[in-house]
Amino acid sequence: MQIRVLVKRQYRNVLSFLLLILRKDGDTVKDKLNARQKKFSEYYVQSGNIVQSAIKAGYIENKEKYTLREHYGYGYIKYRLYRENGDEIPPNSIEQTKWIDGKGVAFDESIMLAVPCIFGDSEQYKGRGGNIFDGKTDDFDALDEAWSQWMDALRASRSKSYIPECLLPRNPDTGMIIKPNAFDNRYISTNNDMSETGCNKITLDQPNIPHESYLQTYITALDLCLQGIISPSTLGIDVKKMDNAEAQREKEKTTLYTRGNLVQLVEEFMPELVKTVVCGYQIWHELDIIPPTVAINFGEYANPSFEAVVETVTKAKQGGIMSTESCVEELYGDSKDSEWKEQEVARLKAEQGVQNMDSSSMADDLEI
Repeated sequence: MQIRVLVKRQYRNVLSFLLLILRKDGDTVKDKLNARQKKFSEYYVQSGNIVQSAIKAGYIENKEKYTLREHYGYGYIKYRLYRENGDEIPPNSIEQTKWIDGKGVAFDESIMLAVPCIFGDSEQYKGRGGNIFDGKTDDFDALDEAWSQWMDALRASRSKSYIPECLLPRNPDTGMIIKPNAFDNRYISTNNDMSETGCNKITLDQPNIPHESYLQTYITALDLCLQGIISPSTLGIDVKKMDNAEAQREKEKTTLYTRGNLVQLVEEFMPELVKTVVCGYQIWHELDIIPPTVAINFGEYANPSFEAVVETVTKAKQGGIMSTESCVEELYGDSKDSEWKEQEVARLKAEQGVQNMDSSSMADDLEI
């Protein structure tokens, strides 16, 4: 007698064995199974329920879902564990959270190991950030439909070969007709023209596809998806020749506006995030907590050419509205360090015959 219990595929990895109870020549391999396997086999033979048998045998835990929430504050991290029905239970009640201390984690009260950051406001979830494409679901559905119709038209408009039966490709060894396939041998078999003036020949049919109509529909749908968020030229769509960076910035105003908002948010929270990470490292390794000073600067999206900057700075300097230090800073920005900029300012002033006079020397001259 042979009894075979087949485990569903989704439970094979969980159970880690293929249960097989086999009786052969009066012997049984059941004695070779471990205690857990024996329990599973006994429960399964009785009930026929794989999931319940696996739970009772200890292979998988109850299927109840739990939610672990972490509460961050100044000097502490506290944990709350909830059942699926919302009831709170001790945080170390299940196997996956046994590592949690019921009191949470405590450290320096001047530090909070979390930095709140929200990009926009979600229309669906209160207190959560929003996607920049919120409200564009219908537009993306239209774009998907336009593209799908275009591709469906391409598939349906493949060239069709109508071949009379007498001209069908045949196997040179057996003389049998080679069956069509979707790659290199597509054809439609037709009857032979047996008329007196008949002419059997292969006919090709290539339907016309209104590509321009599909393209315009696609571009319109894509423009609706990007409208107010990203300029199409940013993605390389409908890009005309750009004479200079100024023309490019003019064409990408929408992208610059969106980027400006995101950069402003990142510049506010990213230094705090880096500072918090460093403090967390110091707390973990029981070091003295010394918060670092962090500064993050973003360059321009479309930097003007060096020649354009020189022209602008020169006019400002000649107009008396920009100092030598500001000119050097505007020209070189982050490409040069502070020491080099100071030396460059000194060289320029020396060439222009400008002397640096401190306040004490000026006071002495006035007293004389």
